[in-house]
Amino acid sequence: MTDNPEDPLDQADIATLAIRAGHRRTHEGEHGEAIFTTSSYVFPSAAEAAARFAGDAPGNVYSRYTNPTVRLFQERIAALEGGEAAVATASGMAAILSTCMALLSAGDHLVCARSVFGTTTVLFNKYLRKFGVDTTFVDTTDYAAWERAITPATRVLFLETPSNPICEVVDIARLAELARAHNCLLIVDNCFCTPALQQPLALGADLVIHSATKYLDGQGRCVGGVVVGSAEHMDEVTGFLRSAGPTMSPFNAWVFLKGLETLRLRMDAHSAGAMTIAEWLSARPAIEKVYYAGLPSHPGHALARRQQRAFGGVLSFQVKGDRDAAWRFIDATRLMSLTANLGDAKTTIVHPATTTHSRLSEQDKQRAQITDNLIRVAVGLEATADLITDLQRGIDAL
Repeated sequence: MTDNPEDPLDQADIATLAIRAGHRRTHEGEHGEAIFTTSSYVFPSAAEAAARFAGDAPGNVYSRYTNPTVRLFQERIAALEGGEAAVATASGMAAILSTCMALLSAGDHLVCARSVFGTTTVLFNKYLRKFGVDTTFVDTTDYAAWERAITPATRVLFLETPSNPICEVVDIARLAELARAHNCLLIVDNCFCTPALQQPLALGADLVIHSATKYLDGQGRCVGGVVVGSAEHMDEVTGFLRSAGPTMSPFNAWVFLKGLETLRLRMDAHSAGAMTIAEWLSARPAIEKVYYAGLPSHPGHALARRQQRAFGGVLSFQVKGDRDAAWRFIDATRLMSLTANLGDAKTTIVHPATTTHSRLSEQDKQRAQITDNLIRVAVGLEATADLITDLQRGIDAL
């Protein structure tokens, strides 16, 4: 959205922004967005080249950090999230790394929800620590623990909501208030919901991070990431990108632009399918527990109803038994794809304890509720009845 009353996108719905925001046609008059597959740009004069390199004049410099196709994706996702600016990166993990490297220094402290993507935990615990940034992990919905963990050195609070893979829901506005009170930044990984279902910046968060690889693409075609926030913070992230180079390619940016055009429709369909499947699994005696915020039995159900449009496409559940039982269930399915990715049109199924969260210690897995009998399903766009038939194959194998 803009502040210009003559702009047709001023106050436009998110479904319209996902298709139209940021597009400026070239002199060729193309209807679809162009892909600028160029590494460098020609300057009209030496003086202009110097001005662009110094940042004194607008314009492209080098595609490591300025590219028209990537810029269009950045502007569009910023519009969808309601942020001033965005920086696209080579992957979701690159977005997290770039943000931390740009905004944190040796001696700073980070507080992170315990229930996050396993690789995020490894990045904070192993690699940021090498550069003098310490992390304290807290139970995701224990707000007193969040406050206790904050020290004078704390600069960032980091969370996912809903979380991966057990779908814990965090009160973003509550943690945003806590972050402001302690002069910290609140960073929210919005991968599971996307701006189609949840806008953390409107709830008080300072930055939003996505693995564009997931729902922003929607068909499992490309790897990418993006961070959205204030222009001031994004300038810092761009500075890191310019120097370190974890850059999104123009082609991938174009693919993500195509994905955004159907984001609202897809997220509604993913959510509807996941709701039906969560209810079906909850009624099966062979299933010990289902984690999905759309279920009234979920402890975060009421909160999710307040801060999300719908409940998303990811759910997880525990089968009765051990790891072997979970593996038998997964191996018995025939339609779902056994892969660690999510956000695809194709439904995926995975065993988090031995894949996405396998690098965590056994103690950390236990604290994050990553049990041996836990299975994660990211519901795609197939007919829900066919997916239920496939899940029944898993149950029959127990």
